[in-house]
Amino acid sequence: MPIKDPELLAIFERRVLLKKVCRKCGALNPISAVKCRRCRSTNLRPKSGELAGKKA
Repeated sequence: MPIKDPELLAIFERRVLLKKVCRKCGALNPISAVKCRRCRSTNLRPKSGELAGKKA
């Protein structure tokens, strides 16, 4: 079910998509993180901007 309300979409993006993922251990970190909260690695990437949907 797609989200159509712009307010709900903004909340969704903030809560789910605006994160960083550690390339070493896979932990989710806040977008402002410089180091991983679990393994202290500095090898972080932003989480993908799309959700994995159903394949047609």
